[in-house]
Formats: sequence, structure tokens, C-alpha cells
Amino acid sequence: MIKKKNDTIKSLAIHGKDVGSTEVQIGLLTDKITKLAEHFKIAKKDKHSAVGMTKSVNKRKKLLSYLKKKKPESYQKVLKQLNLRK
Repeated sequence: MIKKKNDTIKSLAIHGKDVGSTEVQIGLLTDKITKLAEHFKIAKKDKHSAVGMTKSVNKRKKLLSYLKKKKPESYQKVLKQLNLRK
């Protein structure tokens, strides 16, 4: 878990000590969403985690729209790297 998080931060960071930029936040939320999606294959009735996943998806959506407005080239890079929209 920690290694995957560090890999995500390194691949999307703007500079060496970057851990909170929009790009990194989107990457971490994407990791969280994929982990929860795997969890729902086993536990279909887990409604509390479903609420958390919905919140994460909505937050990622807001961050992506912000990034699209402010830095379109970085937006395209993040989409390709995370395989989000095709």
C-alpha cells in the first residue's frame, strides 16, 4: 500500500517534494477508488464504504474539472497516465 502510494506520488509530482498538488491528489484518489471497487466485488452490501467511494469519485471529478480549466496540458497528461477517460 505505501509503496504504491509512493510510486503514484513520484509519477505525478511536479517537483521533488510535491505531495499535495492537484495531479497527485487525483492519482491518490484513483488508487483509493480502484481499491474500493475491488472490495465491492467481495462485499456487495457494504453501504458505508459505498458512501465513501461516492465522495471520493465526486472529489476526483471536481479536481479534474479544476485541472482542465487551469492547466489543460497537465490534465491531458494525468488522463493518459491514469487511463481515466478514453
